[in-house]
Amino acid sequence: MTLVLPAAPWGTRFRQGLSCGIAALLALTAACGGGGDTAPAPATTTPPTVSFATKPEAYRFLNQATFGATEADATAVAALGYSAWIDQQLAQPASVQLPVVQAAYLLLTNPAQMIGSLNGDRTDAWMRNAVRGPDQLRQRVAFALSEIMVVSQASTLVNMPHALADYHDMLARDAFGSFRALIQDVTLHPAMGVYLSMLGNQRPNTALNIRPDENYARELMQLFTVGLVELNIDGSTRRDAQDQPLPTYSQETIEGFANVFTGWNYAGAASFAQARRTLQNQILPMQAYPEQHSTGSKRLLPVNGVPVTLPAGQTPAQDLAAALDNIVNHPNVGPFIGKQLIQKLVTSNPSPQYVERIARVFNNDGTGQRGNLGAVVKAILLDSEARNAPASTTAGKLKEPLLRLTQVLRAYNAQAASGRYFITPQQLTTSFGQAPLNSPSVFNFFSPFYAPPGEISTQGLVAPELQLATEYLNTQVTNYLYTQSFCYVPTPVTGCAALGPDTIVLDTSSELALAANSDALVTRIAERLLAGQISATLRTQARGMVDIVPVNSAQQRVAEALYLIATSPDFALQR
Repeated sequence: MTLVLPAAPWGTRFRQGLSCGIAALLALTAACGGGGDTAPAPATTTPPTVSFATKPEAYRFLNQATFGATEADATAVAALGYSAWIDQQLAQPASVQLPVVQAAYLLLTNPAQMIGSLNGDRTDAWMRNAVRGPDQLRQRVAFALSEIMVVSQASTLVNMPHALADYHDMLARDAFGSFRALIQDVTLHPAMGVYLSMLGNQRPNTALNIRPDENYARELMQLFTVGLVELNIDGSTRRDAQDQPLPTYSQETIEGFANVFTGWNYAGAASFAQARRTLQNQILPMQAYPEQHSTGSKRLLPVNGVPVTLPAGQTPAQDLAAALDNIVNHPNVGPFIGKQLIQKLVTSNPSPQYVERIARVFNNDGTGQRGNLGAVVKAILLDSEARNAPASTTAGKLKEPLLRLTQVLRAYNAQAASGRYFITPQQLTTSFGQAPLNSPSVFNFFSPFYAPPGEISTQGLVAPELQLATEYLNTQVTNYLYTQSFCYVPTPVTGCAALGPDTIVLDTSSELALAANSDALVTRIAERLLAGQISATLRTQARGMVDIVPVNSAQQRVAEALYLIATSPDFALQR
């Protein structure tokens, strides 16, 4: 999709967009995301007593649980209630990407040279599922997991779109299942094997100066499961007698896990040395080849301070099972993963009590099962800290730029004549700093620990998404939303290019019917994007912009109000 900006009002739009981006940053200084509850809370999570009568409550819930609230979904939540809606979503099968990539591959005239272009089709499928998929909660959690257990097109995986699509599909299928099963699927997926170099990892050979690759072993612990330091169940750091953080693992532990992860390669070959990538085996779990598996003893994570060592002579499958059990049963996993999922879905700075309640659900879902992700997600969304009206200026979070786009598209039932949602990974990255499975590194687009210098960091708070809020990207986001508001609508304003078959067009018909009445128009847009919760300042500014435009220029009046609200701090903040 080509971005075309009308030339005449460009300078004005640029200044407005940039000022809105800066305003959002300033707003985050006072409301950078956080929990609200400070009093001690019970250790278990119980659904709060809530009313489903108000639109703002339903919208707030849906902006946490989906890719953007819509009026239709808000009506469903009001009718079903939060818990029943979640249960309905837990039962929804995963919308998948791989069949789209496979079908597009068959149309390539020169697959060897053109296979990287299929990442556009993969992203098209992701956008389609995000905007229109019935399994909204599953897709939203899969996206959150993809930002924790990162693989990226920005690597040698650029020529493995089948593997990338299947990796995301795997995250979607596993989103509500067992964390233990998820970690095994992540570990053995060829996309992860290539990205963090576990695939083809050889046993040690001192004569040839070969040592097992430590890359996956390190990131599995640091980023995917336990973190760098030991945690209390509420997510706080455990410290020694000198008040120093206790490290979770040592170099010896890393080397032990690196030896566990030897001997795995693409499936289906006669031997480790003969294993080669095909379209078929890059979407199959990696296979163990015993001739390249390290057979010595291996040090794992300690349990209750006691060292754990795998015995020598085990098979690759035995070592893998024992090592993953060792990691998944570590007490850090509940608070480490639980807090990150809270941050991705609800609030940047959850209270310690919120983290503890979710960690306890991770440890035991009530039936004795550990790591039941469906129960964890449900507990996160039904927790009092998620459902009660925000009572603190630090409640909530900044929306990721990509989620601001999907919310606008969902709110306005946006679609292209072709049925596609074709925005290439390069276009998304340029405009939003994000594209699905296209992080610049294994550390994601932003760190869960990021705190911009100044008032936020001095208060001991974090604002992870602000790591993407550079002046450049703020400008790019607002410019893109300008184009969407003025040009990608049924009747583009003067200066816009003609709509193409793949142009994703907003349905602004109800707004056009109200265009002559600036107050009614602003109210209608605020209903769609803000559940009607528009600040007096923004309402006044939006009405003022509309009233500048002649009454007979209906589409431009709509565009002015839509653009200003979609780029406002009110919309950028998820409260």
